[in-house]
Amino acid sequence: MKTPTNLNPTQTKNLLNKNNILLVDIREPEEYNYEHITDAKSIPLSHIQQKEDLPADPNEIIFYCQSGMRSTQSASRLASLSDANIYLLEGGLNAWKKAGLPVEKNAKQPLPIMRQVQITAGSLILLGVSLGYGLSNGYFLIPGFIGVGLLFAGISGWCGMAKLLARMPWNRNNDT
Repeated sequence: MKTPTNLNPTQTKNLLNKNNILLVDIREPEEYNYEHITDAKSIPLSHIQQKEDLPADPNEIIFYCQSGMRSTQSASRLASLSDANIYLLEGGLNAWKKAGLPVEKNAKQPLPIMRQVQITAGSLILLGVSLGYGLSNGYFLIPGFIGVGLLFAGISGWCGMAKLLARMPWNRNNDT
């Protein structure tokens, strides 16, 4: 098994100019639909379990995620599933955009669910703390409740707020 090679965004862009290179976005479909590198193929990490889950023909594969964490943590598993030379985009999509390289963005797509959870949880905590200091100590229960929910989500892998947000009207029609 070959060890994956890390590439910065400029090296990645230069390598993509060669033939028979596959660029794979391992984020979840809603993340990909919202924003991705042009010509990237969406193959979520959760769907990559065996060699047959990756195309067999490329000589080289570049994997990326949002920040580089998922691809780095899964590097050895990804490398074991292909005979191709494996590369990882250091810093992921965030680094790619920071380098000023182009992305395809679908403004009709809602923000990814986890970002919606972060915005909602942060807003509710801020509201609860503000009302707790301004009106009544009872409002401090709001950030406490949100904290318990986030703790439960982290431990169990089940997030009620994400489930609720996924049912909201703006998240129902995810046409690309």
